[in-house]
Amino acid sequence: QVQLVESGGGLVQAGGSLRLSCAASGRTFPNYLMGWFRQTPGKEREFVAAMSRSGDSTDYADTVKGRFITSRDNAKDTVYLQMNSVEPEDAAVYYCAADGEYLSGHDYYYYPAFWGQGTQVTVSS
Repeated sequence: QVQLVESGGGLVQAGGSLRLSCAASGRTFPNYLMGWFRQTPGKEREFVAAMSRSGDSTDYADTVKGRFITSRDNAKDTVYLQMNSVEPEDAAVYYCAADGEYLSGHDYYYYPAFWGQGTQVTVSS
């Protein structure tokens, strides 16, 4: 079992930056695939980013590519989502995800096995 706890959400001005963190516990962190999803009311949870165990492979949704960066610090058992040039459409509850199935590349996909509780990101315009 993996426990994931997100933090760092809050209010950000459009065009600004915010960094989300996700602390993992329960198993050996370097063995985890990690990712981020987001969800707004009335919509399905959507993929944001995923990262391989080594961190060498990453994929991003087209809507955030070039603006968001995910990274990991295995010494701290923590994964991050750096959100830059935030847009009003980025407002959502952001969920950290771990393990599961991940294929990187042109036809990437990521199906997590574990989820965090979510952290709210609100964008002011």
